[in-house]
Amino acid sequence: MAKTETSFETTELRRKLDAFLKSDFRGRPIGQYTFGVYAFYDYDREPIYVGQTKEKVSTRIRRHLTNQRTDAVAMSVLDPFEVGEIEVWPLVEFQGVTKKGDQQRYNEAEEILNGLERRIFERLIADSAFGAILNEKEPPAVDLTTPVPDSFRDSVVSERVKEVRDHPDVRIARRALTISRLAQVISERQVNPGLRHTLVAQARRLEALANERLKDFDKSPSSKSDSQT
Repeated sequence: MAKTETSFETTELRRKLDAFLKSDFRGRPIGQYTFGVYAFYDYDREPIYVGQTKEKVSTRIRRHLTNQRTDAVAMSVLDPFEVGEIEVWPLVEFQGVTKKGDQQRYNEAEEILNGLERRIFERLIADSAFGAILNEKEPPAVDLTTPVPDSFRDSVVSERVKEVRDHPDVRIARRALTISRLAQVISERQVNPGLRHTLVAQARRLEALANERLKDFDKSPSSKSDSQT
């Protein structure tokens, strides 16, 4: 039986994600680090989500992108379809620290992790063309005096998958579907204001993509010839 388009995409995405998580970072696969902050970027390299983990990076990221067992995915805040690149800031110095083994050291790691997440969140909002990312909740404001650690960033989408997914009309349709699902979640539940901010950010992202597509259409020879008939 021939593989369907969906199974092809799934196979390719899992392959690229596996390669990313096995990439060496200071002598260890990046996915094996325990404490860290991660960020997702779309196909335009626009930041779309920031999170932190106190379990293996690989476990947390796979939960977002393959198992769909996170609130962000379940509530249509984050669409795994949109993730083109991942960046991870691991806290290398706390590798191997556990709550049971060293409570004080674990608490220190948590404090630094919270501060780092806030710093990265603010940095990526500043870098965003929309001045916003899709997190439904802002990380709490925590002072962080230690420097931001080095990060590892790479693509998790193969060229074959990009050919299928990167067409603006495909992305517009997908983004509109995500907005519809998010709006439905909001209409059916008592939600925090953050979800409504996320809905606005998604709508702005859809508008920008649709406008860019319209400009491409207006520049095409066919549209010019049509306007002259």
